[in-house]
Amino acid sequence: MENAAKQTGKPILMRLGIGLFAIGMLAVATVFVMFAAGLENLPVWLSAAAGVITPLGLLLGLIALIKEARAGKHG
Repeated sequence: MENAAKQTGKPILMRLGIGLFAIGMLAVATVFVMFAAGLENLPVWLSAAAGVITPLGLLLGLIALIKEARAGKHG
């Protein structure tokens, strides 16, 4: 399975990190737009998604990047 991920370009962990980061940034933008529109009682799940999913995606991307760099150095 690892060979299939390397053949298609980015590893699965990197793709997952990019996807989660993009969803989180979309949630952050949505929160800003809703707040700018005058809405004060924003949904808790949206605020939680903006605050949790974005850094989680960034963390997964960094872990994938470090794993890839270490594999390239040793292999």
